[in-house]
Amino acid sequence: MSPAGETGTSSTPPRANAPAHGASKIESTPNSRGAAVVSENISLVGVRIKEVRPWIQRDIEQAKQCKADAMLQALLQRASCSPETEQPELLQKCLKEVLPVCNGQVSAGGIRSSGVETALKKYVRPGVENNFYAPFIEATNIALACLQEIKVDGMRAPVPAVDMICQQNDMPMYQHHQSVKSTRKPDCVILPLNSAYAAFEDEKDHEKDDMKHDTKRKAQMVKNAMAKPPAPLPWEDVLACIEFKRKPPGKKQGIKPPLPSSYGVKDYVPTKPEYLPVNHLKAPATQPASDTAPVISSGLTAAQPSEGGSRSKRKADVTVQTGLYAAEMFAANLAVNYLINLIVTDDVMWIWYYDRQGTIQSSGINFVQDLPRFMVLLYALQRFRLEDWGRNKDFLPVQVEGKQCHEFKIKDEELGEVDLLLHTSHAERVTHYGLQGRATNVVPVTSEALSKKYGNFQDGMVAKIFWGEVNRTSEPEILKRVEEIAEAHDTVKDHIPELLWHHTFTNPTSCQSEKRSAFQNPPRAVVCSTYLCSASSIPSRRFTAKTFSTCGINVSCVRIFIALMRLLVNIPCRPPSLWKEGVYHRDVSAGNLMWYWKDGKRMGVLNDYDLSSLADVQGPLGNERTGTVPFMALELLSAKAQRGEVKHLYRHDLESFMWVFIWLCLRYRDGVLLPADLSPLDEWARLNAVACGEKKDFFLRHMPDCPAHIELRIWLFLVQCVYVLKKDTDRRHDLRLEKILMPGAAEQSNDGELEDIDGFLRMFTNTKSWVELSELSNPSQ
Repeated sequence: MSPAGETGTSSTPPRANAPAHGASKIESTPNSRGAAVVSENISLVGVRIKEVRPWIQRDIEQAKQCKADAMLQALLQRASCSPETEQPELLQKCLKEVLPVCNGQVSAGGIRSSGVETALKKYVRPGVENNFYAPFIEATNIALACLQEIKVDGMRAPVPAVDMICQQNDMPMYQHHQSVKSTRKPDCVILPLNSAYAAFEDEKDHEKDDMKHDTKRKAQMVKNAMAKPPAPLPWEDVLACIEFKRKPPGKKQGIKPPLPSSYGVKDYVPTKPEYLPVNHLKAPATQPASDTAPVISSGLTAAQPSEGGSRSKRKADVTVQTGLYAAEMFAANLAVNYLINLIVTDDVMWIWYYDRQGTIQSSGINFVQDLPRFMVLLYALQRFRLEDWGRNKDFLPVQVEGKQCHEFKIKDEELGEVDLLLHTSHAERVTHYGLQGRATNVVPVTSEALSKKYGNFQDGMVAKIFWGEVNRTSEPEILKRVEEIAEAHDTVKDHIPELLWHHTFTNPTSCQSEKRSAFQNPPRAVVCSTYLCSASSIPSRRFTAKTFSTCGINVSCVRIFIALMRLLVNIPCRPPSLWKEGVYHRDVSAGNLMWYWKDGKRMGVLNDYDLSSLADVQGPLGNERTGTVPFMALELLSAKAQRGEVKHLYRHDLESFMWVFIWLCLRYRDGVLLPADLSPLDEWARLNAVACGEKKDFFLRHMPDCPAHIELRIWLFLVQCVYVLKKDTDRRHDLRLEKILMPGAAEQSNDGELEDIDGFLRMFTNTKSWVELSELSNPSQ
């Protein structure tokens, strides 16, 4: 179940020409509907991303809210024997059944639940933050041991294969994302017992693998769970992270009021604050005094940005820190569906739920005064299978020649059983780093079934795994149309990827039962996401090519650019283009323009059609904000466009080609990334859409001198393209001013410019440099 915020409002604004609310359901991932961000690929064409915090913070600031009881109900139903059946009584039943644990009346394997109260009394004492990891862990693990004895009708038994335990970390944890190494330091983590135990094993302990379960759990609880691991824990083992903060009064005076003498079932009492805004500890003056905080459109309580200091030197807010941990967890395992983390400030806990559609935070739970709700949370999580934690059960981890891989097998109507071995430890794997959006991963893959049908490929195959929008035409459908165009026109054939096979996953628990409004909590209706785990496709591609950054920009590459631009629209005496044949790419970027050798010539390929659309297929309208920010047309980077009020036109794709060319020319020398001080455009990838648009507009008006590494005729080609873009930008600006000066004039949509797409292209093709470079033959190097 997916607890969602408020009344299910879209996380991106409605389209300008969208139907009235309720007429059509908008189902899309935010980053697919919006502009792709740097976190889509941490090494975006060589951008040196040392600080990913701003992108994570933007996702956190857009989090939805739901009441704590709605979140607990959703988690309990997921852990029940019938997760697809509505069971509104589960929460009250479980609150009642866990009371013996809360009141110290349960014993399990020599562990008494009265130890929970003892540990919490230590927790509420004055002191600094890290003094309280141990008592919290102790209380949690005692509770988990005793909750195993609690049986509730309709709930699953604890899952031995997981057997979760709370473990102190407070140590650096590392992970590699392409060529970038990340370092994070969560305070505590939830792990499977065997993973936690293995972290403290020595060679002698390997001989004790047959140790009884209860003995192993007790040894871990007493000796190791409250100690820092001797070596970094692997991110792939982490089920959830817990981050702690203690406010100054709690450090000096302890946490008030004290523990109650006994616990019973009571109504939920809102905490203060009820929901966590970003920087809630850094700006206390902005916190309202009332019981209910005012809510802004993002779903978070309003808070002023911190003043002063460098962002890179400031410690991230706890909400952003925890979001960064979620990004690591998403990246650590293949095709993770969703995650849960916990934030603890003094005696209040917030549950944070992350999936590719967005983030949801529950209202706070005071786990000292309202211990039964904390016990219910642990009770539900203890009954989670790995897939309930969000792990994808379709990909099975296997070891091949000492390397971690993932195996996937499925029946196919045409091929029989299709086997894929995804080489997830391969150096060329491209991973996604972020919380939401398409979350594209590209992995080298081998397959006996596909090799049997297509033969062995010199360059191998890759699998592309991503979350697509359910209401958008799928990439395989679009590629089928592109292949039909290529069959009729040889000039297109060599410039498109070859799709060998694809499959679409659905998760019945996520996609079917979660469409029902199974739980309501007036006055804030908790609405289930209609595609928490939306369709995830694996196109296997025969073609392996390189981006233009690997070869440097020379005359040969310019000709490839020109050939690829001809795919978009026909030039007189040329065959029809993709655009005029009704295929709109809509995401021309440096990573999507590739090349390969054929008959001694470099051939360009326009790749990645997952954000594309077809003219004659019902789906997202043209003003969906697709694209990759540094390469998007200036008009699409305006505030108006970011509200979804500007239609995506052909000229926007053509302009993206120009920005890609500018980007590569000024950032690479002979295929090697220039040093940071000589690579001035990196900032474009670190800014939001509107700010990036302002920087690019400034660039058009303040062109740098020709760098020494760029050939003069290529530089002249670039300058003439910039000149055309500037003239066109100025013309559109003048038209807007004229409309202001002539208020009686009819408002003209930018849609009308579709009629002259050939004219827009001729603005470039008629330049002297374009003509000269087009006439040159394509060299073999």
